[in-house]
Amino acid sequence: MTTSAGAILLAGRILFAAFFANAAYGHVKNHTMMTSYAKQSGIPLPSVAGWPAGAWLAAAALSVAAGIWADVGALMIAAFVIPAAWFLHAFWKVEDPAQRQTQRQTQHQSFLRNVAFLGAALALFAVFASIDRALRFAVTGSLIHLS
Repeated sequence: MTTSAGAILLAGRILFAAFFANAAYGHVKNHTMMTSYAKQSGIPLPSVAGWPAGAWLAAAALSVAAGIWADVGALMIAAFVIPAAWFLHAFWKVEDPAQRQTQRQTQHQSFLRNVAFLGAALALFAVFASIDRALRFAVTGSLIHLS
């Protein structure tokens, strides 16, 4: 990987991770609110929606941005957005006609955002796991190796 390609990928890693670092802060700061919302949304084990999810996201964001087993960090993000999309943004479950119009649009957009994050996380995982030590501006190589 060239230095310029590595710098561009580093900028992308940092920008991608910044969203999840911000979400991590919100999960830790608003632990009680996140736990209550998770309980209301039917998430199994809603107690993990607060600071445990924030710690998970912080570790994932740091991993991707700093390049510390960035492949694992990308998978951690993927593992987070799947249940978030399924349980928290289930626009198809809204039954009340008055709420359906408003909720469907906002929940649908949030669901699609998580689907896009899943796609980006999986693409980054494939890049990190296939280029391994060739990843520029990274602390470690990948933990998982795709050949």
